[in-house]
Amino acid sequence: MMQDWQDLITNMNGGLKTLRQGAPEVMKGFTALAQGALGGTALDKKTKELLALGLSVAARCVPCIAYHAEAAAKQGATRAEVLEVMGMAIYMGAGPNAMYAAQGLEAFDQLVAAGK
Repeated sequence: MMQDWQDLITNMNGGLKTLRQGAPEVMKGFTALAQGALGGTALDKKTKELLALGLSVAARCVPCIAYHAEAAAKQGATRAEVLEVMGMAIYMGAGPNAMYAAQGLEAFDQLVAAGK
């Protein structure tokens, strides 16, 4: 196992809470941005979370991978869908993205197994 993804989420939640307390207006703006991005009707939430997971790999943001793997699992994404998204992330970012794609798949698998 490369990472305990649920533990990472738990630890990040504490840090994000502290950040929200210290910079509430910035974090309110970020929350509004997230809500806006997840809104709309052209794409369903599962598709948007799969996109976010692929972009998390491309951005090489490990905590982002954790949160969006969890959200994709909660939205009913399948392992096959995640693998195709990881394939696209690798295609767009080559070798470095392959390393993060392995983490994205592991995060999804762990969080599904944990019932997330």
